[in-house]
Amino acid sequence: MLEPKDQIKQKLDVAEVLGDYIQLKPAGTGSLKALCPFHTERTPSFHVSRERQSWHCFGCDRGGDMFSFVQEIEGVEFPDALRTLATRAGIELQF
Repeated sequence: MLEPKDQIKQKLDVAEVLGDYIQLKPAGTGSLKALCPFHTERTPSFHVSRERQSWHCFGCDRGGDMFSFVQEIEGVEFPDALRTLATRAGIELQF
């Protein structure tokens, strides 16, 4: 049986999760771009890869998966990000 984190990653798309927080625009096959929510910029340096289910900002050199994004944008620790995304994915966590 898969770990809850892996189940969530199978059910949710990183672009859809991040798209609830920032405005994403197409940037090539399976890629999206946006203005980084973590620093001020005029041109997009924030990229999302659907293929790798990850994000990276070339301006502030931050990156990760949907869990690390939720942690940073909401200012929460991993367990809270896990609960938030599990709820969204319809997965019941058992501790």
